[in-house]
Amino acid sequence: MKIPQNAKLVFKGKIFDVYQWEQKLYNGFLATFEALKRPSTIQIIPTIGDRVLLAYEEQPTKPLGYAFLGGRQEENEEPLVTAKRELLEETGLESDDWELLKVYEYEGKIEWSTYLFVARNCKKIAEQKLDPGEKIEVKKANFDEFLEIVSSEKFLGRDIANNILRIRLDPKKLEEFRKDVFNPKFKQA
Repeated sequence: MKIPQNAKLVFKGKIFDVYQWEQKLYNGFLATFEALKRPSTIQIIPTIGDRVLLAYEEQPTKPLGYAFLGGRQEENEEPLVTAKRELLEETGLESDDWELLKVYEYEGKIEWSTYLFVARNCKKIAEQKLDPGEKIEVKKANFDEFLEIVSSEKFLGRDIANNILRIRLDPKKLEEFRKDVFNPKFKQA
């Protein structure tokens, strides 16, 4: 959702900000509406050869499970810059072949976007530098194993998992997704 321009910031938190505004109802009366705003989230599907990398992670507020690598976008940071920073911090990897696959917009009363990137042909250049609240083990999977993990109860990213489950139902879309993950798109000069 997009918070209206006339909304007032009533609380500024570390992650979430709360906005309120007056909204005219269908019967002509006014009511106070409220919504949250938070920084965007960046999710990354990194590859090395024919393998996809996933985080097997634990955080203080989340159960142990699989997730995409990534994290929260910093203020005034471009999504791709965030993706590169998060990949390096969480894995020690970098890539010269990035592509934005999709942007997910949260459907509830939160202004919040999730950017899904693929980072192909990653190379190790450093050690992990995890935040104090992260425990991440990087797991490699072939494409079929990747699909099974993302479809399982142990995967923590529901919106993207739901999308991938739909893709799995259509063989043509599944093959397009596989190509998106492993093969850069042809770029015209």
